[in-house]
Amino acid sequence: MKKNKILFLAALILSLCPSARAELIYEGGYNPNLSFQQYLEAAYPKPQRSIIYIFTANEQCYGCPQTVSLIQQIYDQEYTNVYDLQQINYEQDREYNYIQAYNLSQPLEIVLVKVQDGETVGYKKLHNLQFQYDDPTSFRETFETDVNSFFN
Repeated sequence: MKKNKILFLAALILSLCPSARAELIYEGGYNPNLSFQQYLEAAYPKPQRSIIYIFTANEQCYGCPQTVSLIQQIYDQEYTNVYDLQQINYEQDREYNYIQAYNLSQPLEIVLVKVQDGETVGYKKLHNLQFQYDDPTSFRETFETDVNSFFN
């Protein structure tokens, strides 16, 4: 009898005190209000613009930080509103298999991915940029020529 009174009082207190009640909050995953197509579009959005990928490995090369910095500067000045820029450590990323998709093996790899109507239509790897960072003018010319010729 005493046990029932304690349970009743506990239930009464929980019902009167809203902060003491646990409330489940939806945090992703299956949503019954979405169709399967809507779920796929939300979970895997299609890119709207072409992408400049900067892929790095766990072990960076001597010129990698300077090369990434130069690319970021050029992107900020020339391509911010035109293309997307993403820097990814391809050895740590577990969501996509970038290594196989773009044949990545170097400590620094620059990959241009052309996107049309939300679909990837091709890619191009830029080679040996990490060895050109010591001449920023030449680096800029080479990078801009590669980007402009591939995307246009």
